[in-house]
Amino acid sequence: VQPNNYSTFYDDQRQNWSIMFESEKAAVDFSKQVCIAKCNSSPVLDSVLCQDLLLGEGQGVEGGDSVEVAYTGWLFQNNGLGQVFDSNVNKEKLLRLKLGSGKVIKGWEEGMMGMKKGGRRYLIIPPAWAYGAQGVSGRVPPDSTVVFEVEVRRVKLAKECSGSDGLSVSSRDSPAPSPVPSSDGFSAD
Repeated sequence: VQPNNYSTFYDDQRQNWSIMFESEKAAVDFSKQVCIAKCNSSPVLDSVLCQDLLLGEGQGVEGGDSVEVAYTGWLFQNNGLGQVFDSNVNKEKLLRLKLGSGKVIKGWEEGMMGMKKGGRRYLIIPPAWAYGAQGVSGRVPPDSTVVFEVEVRRVKLAKECSGSDGLSVSSRDSPAPSPVPSSDGFSAD
């Protein structure tokens, strides 16, 4: 996903392509379908699939940073989106969380790394990274793959960078999600 309704990708020969869409909505919808197609074409989903829908601005978030997010969660059923099981989009309160604190499912901790303020991302999360064999009573059946659309509305960085002109490029600014420490590295607040 690029600004101004563009998406770019590489083909099998590493040739770079760009597609311009008529609207932001068309670009976002295309990106969601690409992520679903990636999920449906992988023999086993053993990690979180992330697809940026909007890039956002500023510094990418890391473990220890606090974010406030709007989100919607769906069950992944019949190779696509099933029913919504959770959302705070039309509610007054945003979800506030500190990345790396272990307060949310592991797939969120993994999938939100590198997001920026104003960014939206699509996450397809396998059961082991979501609610596992127990599920969520009455809402998420056991061993369910789930899909979240997450939008970062506010960011509070754990360590504000001093002397930065905001123009420097670091590994945190790359569009690809950076690798995250293994789950046993997470500790409770």
